Amino acid sequence: MHEETRPGTGHAVVIGGGIAGLAAAHRLLDGGARVTVLEATDRLGGKLLPGEIAGARVDFGAESMLARRPEAVALAREVGLDTRLQTPATASASIWTRGALRPMPKGHVMGVPGTASALAGLLSEEGLHRIERDADLPRTDIGDDVAVGEYVAARLGREVVDRLIEPLLGGVYAGDAYRISMRSAVPQLFDAARTHASLTQAVREIQARAAAAQQTGPVFMGLEGGVGRLPLAVAESVRARGGEIVTGTPVTELRRVADEAAWRIVAGGRVLHADGVVMAVPATTAAALLRAEAPAAAAELAAVEYASMALITLAYRRDEISLPEGSGFLVPPVDGRTIKASTFASQKWAWIAEENPDVVVLRTSVGRYGETEVLGREDGDLVDVSRHDLREATGLAAAPVESRVTRWYDGLPQYPVGHHARVARIREHVGKLPGLAVCGAAYDGVGIPACIASAYAAVDQLKGDRGGLDALVANPVQSLHGGAGE
Repeated sequence: MHEETRPGTGHAVVIGGGIAGLAAAHRLLDGGARVTVLEATDRLGGKLLPGEIAGARVDFGAESMLARRPEAVALAREVGLDTRLQTPATASASIWTRGALRPMPKGHVMGVPGTASALAGLLSEEGLHRIERDADLPRTDIGDDVAVGEYVAARLGREVVDRLIEPLLGGVYAGDAYRISMRSAVPQLFDAARTHASLTQAVREIQARAAAAQQTGPVFMGLEGGVGRLPLAVAESVRARGGEIVTGTPVTELRRVADEAAWRIVAGGRVLHADGVVMAVPATTAAALLRAEAPAAAAELAAVEYASMALITLAYRRDEISLPEGSGFLVPPVDGRTIKASTFASQKWAWIAEENPDVVVLRTSVGRYGETEVLGREDGDLVDVSRHDLREATGLAAAPVESRVTRWYDGLPQYPVGHHARVARIREHVGKLPGLAVCGAAYDGVGIPACIASAYAAVDQLKGDRGGLDALVANPVQSLHGGAGE
């Protein structure tokens, strides 16, 4: 094998070329490191995937980013995409339940209402009365963690969970609300619920704090051309500043070189030495690579479960269809439909409609935690079931001019009760190995800003470790240009 680089030169290796890994590389270069990114597949971006259908530029992965957290929008601006940032053209959405599209209620926190009146028309009279009884119930001890669905059902009734929380959480995690950790998935609600006897009162206080903080800006942002452009722009910036990015190069071995306080990485016939390593890969991949050096961390990582899903993107002639207003709709699993959501992309993002006046693009999603049969269907079958459900929901009967199915196997890590404790144990075990840090969707959030924040935290951890990366910060010129074989 060809050996490259030596320890003690401020060299950092990032394993994984998704948005977390690229953000970590970008931040490492800011600190003066010499950086190599190793990506196992032949493309960058992970779950962010730009593409085209019927000539229209779209996303075949995640298509928006939370704007109320600063990390993603700030990074987009740093890499020259500030003029491409766009807010959704419409923020109104619906829930397809009980045979009709019903407006998404306002005044809730991830589906948990502050008042029963917010859900009038969505829930039955019995369901609304159940919410009103919350104030009369004794305090519920939620302990160190609790499942969102379990807690809310006990306070407000199952109908709130089944008709509103399930579709909302399903859109984020493709998971089961009765398993998902409130502490990890909805931390602000968890914190408020611990100090309030009434859940609805806790929600109202969260909303009051948000109003006092004047959180009036857009909740989500997109990018002209698709958010899949973000990792590509970050990668371009990394390369422009001297960082190396190698695709099609899976890492097969990661070992600590104890006498040199460094790491030895074997990848695609190359052997690299690094003073610091950031692992920005799924938990299962991280578990395999850490089995030799950190078996306890590897065992915890191997226990992280994932959900698979598929996106079905459809393009229609504009003069052949008419859609309801809004950005799309969510589907409660209790209603027994195949699709779990649909986004009217051409109505949600103005740039799609402006660039493609004769085409309308929309997409559906299928697949939740524990569902395996649906993803095994042929592409044509998934298109057919999507068209069937769309016809039932909106009356859309026209045939698409083009379709594409994008499968994301093991695409979304699950955050069950106790997830925060597992993450703490993983970081404790990894922290015993200087020069090593982990980041990505498996830890502190699956959204784009959360992944970027975890990358920055990983880099900060490396900078705090003793060893080669301390010298990196003190002497960035040497770090950028030194090292054998460079």
